[in-house]
Amino acid sequence: MEAGIVGLPNVGKSTLFNALTSQKIPSENYPFCTIEPNVGVVTVPDSRLQVISKYIPPQKLVPALLQLVDIAGIVRGASEGEGLGNKFLSHIRTVDAIIHVVRCFEDPDVIHVEEAGVDPIRDIETIETELMLADLQTVVGSKEKAAKAAKGGDKDAKIKLEILLQCEALLKDVKPVRTLHYDVPDYQKVFKSLSLLSSKKVLYIANVHENDLHGESPLVTRVRELAATEGSTVIPVCARLEAELSELDPADRTEMLESVGLQEPALNVVTRAAYKTLGLQSFFTAGETEVRAWTIPVGATAPQAAGVIHTDFEKGFIRAQIYSVEDLVHFQTEKAIREAGKLRIEGKTYIMQDGDICHFLFN
Repeated sequence: MEAGIVGLPNVGKSTLFNALTSQKIPSENYPFCTIEPNVGVVTVPDSRLQVISKYIPPQKLVPALLQLVDIAGIVRGASEGEGLGNKFLSHIRTVDAIIHVVRCFEDPDVIHVEEAGVDPIRDIETIETELMLADLQTVVGSKEKAAKAAKGGDKDAKIKLEILLQCEALLKDVKPVRTLHYDVPDYQKVFKSLSLLSSKKVLYIANVHENDLHGESPLVTRVRELAATEGSTVIPVCARLEAELSELDPADRTEMLESVGLQEPALNVVTRAAYKTLGLQSFFTAGETEVRAWTIPVGATAPQAAGVIHTDFEKGFIRAQIYSVEDLVHFQTEKAIREAGKLRIEGKTYIMQDGDICHFLFN
């Protein structure tokens, strides 16, 4: 699953992407520095890997991975093709969640695409409006075809038409369709297949000045208030500082973090939050060869988790032996966990929990 980094031009998207992925794509002080999307992979920081390896020493640690896409800046009128908008919006359609970078700092030397100056709420509304306008075009264009198929008795078409009408009503009311939730699997499948831009969950990154890292600025507070209305998360980040930190070796990075009063790079917080926004969680396998974090969707069953390791594991799944990181810390060895009766035997219907340590038995 992928998270796409979006925002107005020149708000720090590519700088953030470079810092997260340790790449060196151009990030200059002018609009549309990025044209084609850039793709990178970032490890998901997880202290539980180190905890597990303390009791089960491996040859290597393998963290979970997250794929990020740096998407070119969206401007007002993008849904009508302004600034290559149709092309850029199509790049958003392919990702599973949005990391929306918002400028929350004043700097006369950094160009802002809006002549009116820095206003994060206006900037967010500009992007949201363009996503919703593009969605409205998609919905209206699909409605007639779905209606014809529904009249012919097509079950999926009837579901699709019902969803399209609900989406159209929301979009005309200037509300993103991410507020729609379907519990029935058939409806979930159809809604997801529409790939509507405003259906994607959002994580807001407030790009701030270094001086605002230890005291929230009014600009960030405004973003946080807006995000609260839709259940989204806001993380303040100084993208320029994070880019500098990412280029240092571990010792110098620790020293610089201490000098600015931070315990860890904000990018660690961003990565974990993006992972959560995508609806992902980790389970672990542990042995002498490696301790590895595996990525699964929240709600995945034990066989589905086994299938992430190898498809044959899911096909021939018999049962899973599972214990928690807390059990390992308390009992210190798998043998002691087993003897204490804490090694759980779970079957095909077991819903995986974040942090499960597993052994899978399969035919």
